[in-house]
Amino acid sequence: MAKTVHHPVTSGETGMPAANEAAATAANGIAATLGAANQAGARINRDAYAEAKDFLPLDGIDHVEFWVGNARQASAYFRALWGFTPVAYAGLETGVRDRASYVLQQHDIRLVVTAPLTPDGEIADHVRLHGDGVHDIAFAVPDAAAAWRETTSRGARSAVVPRELDGGEDGVLRTSSVFTYGEVRHSFVDRRDYHGVFAPGYRRIKRPARAAQGLSLLEIDHCVGNVELGEMDKYVDFYRDVFGFAQLIHYDDKVIHTEYSALMSKVMTNGSGRVKFPINEPASGRKKSQIQEFLDWYHAAGTQHIALRTEDIVGTVRRLRDNGVEFLGMPHAYYESLASRVGDVGVPIETLEELGIEADRDEEGYLLQIFTRPIQDRPTFFFEIIERHGSRGFGVGNFKALFEAIELEQARRGNL
Repeated sequence: MAKTVHHPVTSGETGMPAANEAAATAANGIAATLGAANQAGARINRDAYAEAKDFLPLDGIDHVEFWVGNARQASAYFRALWGFTPVAYAGLETGVRDRASYVLQQHDIRLVVTAPLTPDGEIADHVRLHGDGVHDIAFAVPDAAAAWRETTSRGARSAVVPRELDGGEDGVLRTSSVFTYGEVRHSFVDRRDYHGVFAPGYRRIKRPARAAQGLSLLEIDHCVGNVELGEMDKYVDFYRDVFGFAQLIHYDDKVIHTEYSALMSKVMTNGSGRVKFPINEPASGRKKSQIQEFLDWYHAAGTQHIALRTEDIVGTVRRLRDNGVEFLGMPHAYYESLASRVGDVGVPIETLEELGIEADRDEEGYLLQIFTRPIQDRPTFFFEIIERHGSRGFGVGNFKALFEAIELEQARRGNL
């Protein structure tokens, strides 16, 4: 007798069993509904990438330079705790008399930490006023002179005119620079004809000390700037008019607020989405916002935090915690309602709570994120670790709980 085979009913479009497809469709519908609810109040421009003007080609972030009080110790911190490998050095031994500078690398993230060697000069003045902080968010470009001309002709204030740095056998490095908010600069770096380590004047570190292992920090996801009240739109216009960026998202103080404080934020992006800059300003509240605390202690507008993208946030955060990096904590109540708010995010809620990782979902997918405490004595700069699964957002569904956690930290410091 011929054996009867029962084939599942399949969809003609996907070839997926109809029951499975129906379940997947339902799950997607639930996820989309959750995502839309989580983003309520955020004004998202879905045409931002198309609207961005590409008169200024940017190939991503070349490096971020911090001006610090002690570059050797800062280098050791990023090596031993964060897993960055020191790759280059400039200082007295290389003929540089006014500063010591270390270049550190992990995947596509390049950090530079630079300290003054004398009590006078712009680096010493910067550290004296601001403490450790971001001095330069540098872009990789195909033509540094053209980038400088395009931006200065549109209103940017020049910091360094186009120049060629002779590296001898290593070739020529071309750079230029303009100012943005506060004392932060955007350098333009053209490496097409340069094949040496970082820049002329630096020497390669041939036998670096072993960096922390088990970390997976891949690239800079976004850099967040804090500006004074009433200055946010000025710098939104600056990045639109001078750099050709477009506004991706607008969060007002009705979205980002707690019982005590509030802030407003607009996110600017270039056409490729590789460079994203949220710009924050404080808003009126019963007590001092985290933005105002930063401004009070940094004594100027500046870069508040940098988000580093990973594809393994659980393993990376676990290792960072083991290495001594301190993160903000979230209350148990946040995790009690998390599953109903974001659905399945691929990590058990218990693991997220154990490590303090937050989750958010929008109509395009979800993200996982966590924020460090300030990494220096002043309550200014900190890092974010972010893992994206489709979502291009910034965790608006976490804002209230996150800012309440930050307010607890502010209260402990006597700054709320």
